[in-house]
Amino acid sequence: MSKSLPYSMKDVHYDNAKFRQRSCLKVITQNLLTSNMKRDYISCSTGKFLVLLMIGGLAYLMLTHTSPIHSVSGLAKDIGTKVGDNLMDGSSRVGKFWRKPPRLPPRFSPDEIGSNNSYVQNAASEWRARQQSVKNAFIHAWSGYKNYAMGHDELMPLSRRGVDGLGGLGATVVDALDTAMIMGIDEIVSEAGSWIEMHLPERISQKGQVNLFETTIRVLGGLLSAYHLSGGEQGKNLIHKGPKPTVYLTNARNLADQLLAAFTSSPTAIPFSDVVLRDRSAHAAPDGLSSTSEVSTLQLELNYLSSVTGDPKYSKVSMKVLEHMKTLPKVEGLVPIYISPHSGEFSGENIRLGSRGDSYYEYLLKVWLQQRDNNVKYLHDMYEEAMKGVRHLLVRKSIPSGLVFVGELPSGPNGVFSPKMDHLVCFLSGTLALGATKGITKKEALKNNLLTFEDLENLKLAEDLAKTCFEMYSVTTTGLAPEIAYFNMEGHSEEGPDGGNKSSKYVRDIIIKPADRHNLLRPETVESLFVLYRITEDPKYREWGWAIFKAFEKHTKVDSGGYSSLDDVTTLPPQRRDKMETFFLGETLKYLYLLFGDNTVIPLDEFVFNTEAHPFPIKVTTKTE
Repeated sequence: MSKSLPYSMKDVHYDNAKFRQRSCLKVITQNLLTSNMKRDYISCSTGKFLVLLMIGGLAYLMLTHTSPIHSVSGLAKDIGTKVGDNLMDGSSRVGKFWRKPPRLPPRFSPDEIGSNNSYVQNAASEWRARQQSVKNAFIHAWSGYKNYAMGHDELMPLSRRGVDGLGGLGATVVDALDTAMIMGIDEIVSEAGSWIEMHLPERISQKGQVNLFETTIRVLGGLLSAYHLSGGEQGKNLIHKGPKPTVYLTNARNLADQLLAAFTSSPTAIPFSDVVLRDRSAHAAPDGLSSTSEVSTLQLELNYLSSVTGDPKYSKVSMKVLEHMKTLPKVEGLVPIYISPHSGEFSGENIRLGSRGDSYYEYLLKVWLQQRDNNVKYLHDMYEEAMKGVRHLLVRKSIPSGLVFVGELPSGPNGVFSPKMDHLVCFLSGTLALGATKGITKKEALKNNLLTFEDLENLKLAEDLAKTCFEMYSVTTTGLAPEIAYFNMEGHSEEGPDGGNKSSKYVRDIIIKPADRHNLLRPETVESLFVLYRITEDPKYREWGWAIFKAFEKHTKVDSGGYSSLDDVTTLPPQRRDKMETFFLGETLKYLYLLFGDNTVIPLDEFVFNTEAHPFPIKVTTKTE
């Protein structure tokens, strides 16, 4: 069909043309049959034949040229008609008489073409400028850390000193290193790399208690990503400064050897939560339990370490955790947030995708993506079952404006549903999108018919949740999200104050309780915006990310260096908490930088990000015995 007129207008033109031609045919026929010639022609068979031949010929000429409208797509038909007309001698001239010329697409002047190209170039230039703003923010954050806390785990930017809350391994140095590599900041890469080479080996061997999960995702993950990005294993050689890649790998292996005590000390496949580095011992948490997310969020890192060292022991112990969890009872694929290393069984009935539950579901998908050639289809099956359970048991809509959110089942499936959603849950949007297309664009996946009905459902839920997560920012006075939000829903109206932004359409949907108003500079929302932009190519996700970045700049930046967490996102000016989490440099700013940048940098179908945003190559074949 032509695109030159709306469908209804084409119908009108077409019907008018047919009407005129049929009327003409009717008049000619009537004149023939009512004239004096009628008696003569009809009196013989030859006359009857000539009448019928004349009527048939006129009908053919008119009815075969009834379309007065042509589109670009009809040019091929026009060419074929012309060939046929030439074979009919003089009839081609009659056809030309009836046929209207085709409507060609509009032709733009050189000035108009140049204007369009200029618009595209200006938009690209604007996003490069915004990406540079994120890079500048990273440099500012690092400068505060370097000046006041170098070698400590975290910076207290208001007090201008460091603090060791993660075992004293210099967590910010390692967590931030691959972000500096991706941004191409050679000076910071050199500073961080030199510190690791000079100081980290001693700390790994001499420090005391560390958390298995936090140390694996931040320090071990950061070292392994730096190894790959600095050229190890013929990885992406993005930088030219800093120590040799083997420095990062050697430290990673030494650290992992210490952490293995958590697995070998446990009587089951479930590791203990804490390790004492200096004597290679491990023990359970005071309550005897481990978090479900923590024991199941070690595998990407240890699988990759086995791949690059050729030693299968790291992968072997970590994958036994998931193999064991496959056998445990679940609720439509959903699991409680605690598990016992002593019994190997889940503990309690609390089901949620926030703290202590979140990355269990994330790693079901990502470990499968990393290890697809190694007979781990059961992980994808577990992931798909769990996402069906999420949609059935945990997804609701708020009132009055219909935000889609993921709630909790504190007492299990037979208990009361809680409309509570941690900011941590915002990871799910990116995970759902990644699971749907496996990292390629939605356009490419649709073109190649790669999306199942369930993939499309998950992708729709991913976009709905991303909207909700962004509105958790927009409803507050500062434009920054709280740590936890509650939602008003049909049959369950929460009591409590709103976010303070009365101009927001969703201010009545979201309740922010006093104890939940803090912001820790978390990355989960911008992580999902990054993934969704890469997959859908919808520019709104970039715009949402830019709004969030501007709010961070306005309310959390400390002039002397660094950025600070906030106590209350609903008041102006917000009170600051005097803490810059390592993940602000390792995750939040990294995802914002990638969101505003070129899609070919760390492509999602070639890399998988661990839960601390450290990228590992996907095509890995882990050596096994």
